[in-house]
Amino acid sequence: MHEIQALIRRHREGDACGITSVCSAHPLVVEAALRHALLHDTPLVLFEATCNQVNQDGGYTGMRPAGFVEFVHAIADHVGLPRSRIVFGGDHLGPNPWTGLAADAAMDKAEAMVDAYVAAGFHKIHLDCSMACADDPVALPEPEIVRRAVRLCLAAEAACTRTGGIPPVYVIGTEVPTPGGATEAIEGLAVTTPEAALATIAAHRQAFEEAGLASAWGRVIASVVQPGVEFDHHDVIDYRPEKACELSEAIESVPGLVFEAHSTDYQTRASLRALIRDHFAILKVGPGLTFALREALWALDAIENEWIPAHRRAGLRTVTLERMREKPAQWRRYYRAEGQALQLDMQYSLSDRIRYYWPDPVVESARERLFANLDEKPPPMPLLSQYLPDALPLLRSGAARDPKAWVVAHVMNVLDDYHDACHARTSN
Repeated sequence: MHEIQALIRRHREGDACGITSVCSAHPLVVEAALRHALLHDTPLVLFEATCNQVNQDGGYTGMRPAGFVEFVHAIADHVGLPRSRIVFGGDHLGPNPWTGLAADAAMDKAEAMVDAYVAAGFHKIHLDCSMACADDPVALPEPEIVRRAVRLCLAAEAACTRTGGIPPVYVIGTEVPTPGGATEAIEGLAVTTPEAALATIAAHRQAFEEAGLASAWGRVIASVVQPGVEFDHHDVIDYRPEKACELSEAIESVPGLVFEAHSTDYQTRASLRALIRDHFAILKVGPGLTFALREALWALDAIENEWIPAHRRAGLRTVTLERMREKPAQWRRYYRAEGQALQLDMQYSLSDRIRYYWPDPVVESARERLFANLDEKPPPMPLLSQYLPDALPLLRSGAARDPKAWVVAHVMNVLDDYHDACHARTSN
């Protein structure tokens, strides 16, 4: 039994434990997650890549599945966290990157992607075929979604057999919030009904068994549902346990399974604890971590403006916003404001579309210069306290006196809430 299956079993046996799914490919966020795990002696660290982010064609990160594994492992080696404590997951694996193609062609691409993920050592596979392709009806019927999920499971099992790897665990279900947060102001949010959740699980179980995948069904660990959490550009819908109590109770009738909660970014520590207690035992977070990254980088930019002579400044904030205006593809369809309101959304929206611009060579060059400036001329303690108080304990302890460490520390503070929620404790 793999460690993640053992964790789910412990949860179902009464320990209110869970796991955080870190959904980011930014090296500083990955380093923060690894250093956080090292600091807290976390036995298992889960990193997930989405089908659009990482696939056999490179995705928007330019990385294939094997490349993503190498990328995370290299940072782990630098940090000193054993690779054996890292688990990789593939999120929303299905035809989504190729929905402009006819369904058969898109599913061929999805099969190749799943094969590449499993061959690269991804152990947690979310089968998601809910998206309509070019020749599909807009609302894809659930039986067809299930049929396509089975097709991808067969591809995953074949890849595992071919490579001799550890058989993967699976996540099913597709009722999830909009990736990256809602694009409009949220007006009401429907929690998945118990009937719908159980029907999805039953349909998948039957289809798996009919396809000769009974063994694979034994490795299904979770189903994705909507527990009532979401965020848009400016607001967060906090978890309300009373609205999800019937859904929470429903999973107790299904042996071995828990729920997976997406878009848990910006939830309070108390809400995260409640989600774990209520069997939403896999908490996915992505934009919330890169939002914290942006907060820290903007803080360093403000310090630079007060501390570094004008002719030497990197001007990271100005450079980044200029690049966003020059190359608006990653935010244009999400932000509809104008003028000052648009300027605010581009920087501070909770959906954090700015995260797509950090790898830009011009932006990265400015970030490197900013770090170099503050490394060569460290700011005084009061200035750091003003703009980045989370990093002050590191400076005072002497543990870290460089800008990179301050940024990592700020991101780690977000992970503190998830660690607190997922840390095993006996339920009452």
